[in-house]
Amino acid sequence: MIVAAADRVADLHDSLSGLDNCLAVAGGETRAQSVQAGLAKLEAADDMPVLIHDAARPFVAATHIQAVLAALQTADGAIPALPMADTLKRRDQASVVTIARDGLWRAQTPQAFRLGPLRAAYAAWPADQEPTDDAGVMERAGGRVALVPGDPLLFKLTYPEDFAMAERLAGPSRTLRIGQGLDAHRWGPGEAVWLCGVRIAHDQALVGHSDADAGLHAITDAVLGAIGEGDIGDHFPPSDPRWKGVSSDRFLTHAVERVAARGGRIANVDVTLVCEQPRIGPHRQAMRERLAGLLGLPVDRVSVKATTTEGMGFTGRGEGLMAQAVAAVEMPD
Repeated sequence: MIVAAADRVADLHDSLSGLDNCLAVAGGETRAQSVQAGLAKLEAADDMPVLIHDAARPFVAATHIQAVLAALQTADGAIPALPMADTLKRRDQASVVTIARDGLWRAQTPQAFRLGPLRAAYAAWPADQEPTDDAGVMERAGGRVALVPGDPLLFKLTYPEDFAMAERLAGPSRTLRIGQGLDAHRWGPGEAVWLCGVRIAHDQALVGHSDADAGLHAITDAVLGAIGEGDIGDHFPPSDPRWKGVSSDRFLTHAVERVAARGGRIANVDVTLVCEQPRIGPHRQAMRERLAGLLGLPVDRVSVKATTTEGMGFTGRGEGLMAQAVAAVEMPD
């Protein structure tokens, strides 16, 4: 039984179409009046368990329902509750007073009762007072209410920040995937080299079908690898003349778009440039900023490092440059 504002009941009837045993009823001006409106529409025996739950607590689970129903077997009511963890303060016009939190609990919902006794308890409640929850109504009527362990996930949506938290919790579960990329190009005639999207004046250039930006190529392969979509050659075949001399930022932008299209997001990227020349240090920050812009990430999630092989191998002999990259990508399950 869904209790809603009177002007929303018609919309609810449409939303509930096709769902068995699910009805909507108009509530009152207060929570207690709304609860009583719902109770009045229930058709069941007096000993039938009835649970009352605040829709403002969206993360109720089967375990919460089972816990209060089990406790109801030996009590007149049962509610989930959390012990107070914060220090409590009462402020008046003159001062602030600390209140002892021992024995204090935060009541949650769903709250379980039997239909007949709960109706009778509400009927006996003073008309000039407003109860804050259904357990208080049962307690005033002499009933014993049992506490079961509450759950922080049963928090109530009250303030704007609560909704932001709820949206994050309600999102799909995600898996962190790791991809790696490796690219190398040989040196050839030229006057500049492109690395990680930054042009560096140099007495040689890297040779390749595109602009031979080994840093961007390695990162692109790392991102594509994390989402299981092959490598640059699968998406931009070197045999295709359209990609001859093209700026490699186009490749990385494509990989980023593929991640977004599948509901993922890049968490961070780390690239290492292996070369004897040129010096990377003076250009490192510019590279990080350029990559951050292409990846849509804060700069502190982009790392650019450089090392040499101390004269060993093709990079050590100055025959070429190599880049290695790792990308972490969060993807929905």
